[in-house]
Amino acid sequence: MKLSVGSDMDMHVARVVFDKLRERGHEIVVYGPVADRPMLWPEVARRVAEDVAAGRADEGVLFCWTGTGVSIAANKVPGVRAALCDDAETARGARLWNKANVLCMSLRRTSEVIAEEILDKWFETEYQPNEEDDACLAQIEEIEHHYSKSSGE
Repeated sequence: MKLSVGSDMDMHVARVVFDKLRERGHEIVVYGPVADRPMLWPEVARRVAEDVAAGRADEGVLFCWTGTGVSIAANKVPGVRAALCDDAETARGARLWNKANVLCMSLRRTSEVIAEEILDKWFETEYQPNEEDDACLAQIEEIEHHYSKSSGE
């Protein structure tokens, strides 16, 4: 799987996760200081989210200090469903019910062990189409369409 990944700070847990993704056989494109390209968290998130939305990457993984900033920024890109996950069960739910395509984690709160558990659940769980969740995802698309149309007027 091709992944777009990024972190606004060059921290150990981000490097470990990116290495784990490579070990799992994923092809990754890295943004931010981990790739020796300094940029602030909104830019890191925008680049990863745009890669996912444009189909240049199948999914994305993002880090910032709390994980909140990158999740907010990534979710501004239409078609992106970024989920801030602090544990494996949240990652499973984000995939299963929300069809999340960008995983966001906190550099401050995520240990290597927890990160590995989150990755396991994230990659082993797929969205299961069903009437209720399909309706929810359609409503998200309607909201995106409404605001993208409004901003262009």
